[in-house]
Amino acid sequence: MKCALYYSNKDIRLIEKDIPKINAGEVLMKVEASGICGSDVIEWYRRDKVPLVLGHEVAGVIVETGKNVKKYKAGDRICAAHHVPCNICKYCLSGHQTVCETIRTTNFDPGGFSEYLRIPEINVKNGIYLLPDSVSLEEGTFIEPLACVVRGQRLAGVKPADTVIVFGSGLSGLLHISLLRAAGASRIIAVDINDKRLEYAKKFGADYAFNAKDLSADAVKDINEGFLADIVILSTGADGAILQGLKSVRRGGTVLFFGAADEGAKLPLSINEIFWRTEVTLLSSYAGSILDHRTALELIRSGRINVKDMITDRFPLEGIAKGFELTAKAKDSLKVIINP
Repeated sequence: MKCALYYSNKDIRLIEKDIPKINAGEVLMKVEASGICGSDVIEWYRRDKVPLVLGHEVAGVIVETGKNVKKYKAGDRICAAHHVPCNICKYCLSGHQTVCETIRTTNFDPGGFSEYLRIPEINVKNGIYLLPDSVSLEEGTFIEPLACVVRGQRLAGVKPADTVIVFGSGLSGLLHISLLRAAGASRIIAVDINDKRLEYAKKFGADYAFNAKDLSADAVKDINEGFLADIVILSTGADGAILQGLKSVRRGGTVLFFGAADEGAKLPLSINEIFWRTEVTLLSSYAGSILDHRTALELIRSGRINVKDMITDRFPLEGIAKGFELTAKAKDSLKVIINP
């Protein structure tokens, strides 16, 4: 089978590998669609692990099941989670499945940017989601990234009456905006440095869209009846956005750190200015739990979240280099889907 072996954003090589052999509790999936995630193009994050086959936003068709697999069969259309929790450790039992030690060690073999992949037994038990006929395989690739968004907003305690600022209008920012709109957020403010992406933000539910250079505390207060934002979601790790976000939240509000920052980035803040007497909550969120994946699937199935129109580019496996180029540039392109 063909695979895309990643060395860097500008060095992705097509290679031939044997189709993985599965064991009794495992599943072999033919990959029909695999999304390029923003985290796939973070080179410093991959630097010590290359070369490897990336691709974790996957959907496809089961072509073979191990003899002990009873819940699934050949021909089933599925989305699969690459990282899955154990569900029995202290982290999992306290509701923090996404920081479980197991979730950091589980993965596909070899990865979603290949024609076939082996889904290990623990992933079969805790990370396969059957796709209804009304959900396309390409839409299925959004279940994992939307699950991450669902979890982030749940941890942040987003309420219908909230005024929320989303910094960054890339794919994750648009998913946040779409979920906020579906959940009935009072006012949604999108912020980006790319005017094209701000147009996308308005399309997917933002009430207001600001170029970062035009956003001010007074502008936020004018929108939110004299207050700064109730919740700030940082879907970008840019230093400027982080600083602007911290200055845009009201006393007693919450800042959700969702996007990865640059390597070695530090919080640009004065503890006295940001924390003392403000009761501001700084919150991080990573990945999505089983419940978050199920919720994401239902949001897509019900049509409450429109992910289909977020796909801007499609390539065969042979065109993956161009897909990575578009994703890394983060200009007009939103979601790039690879169809192996």
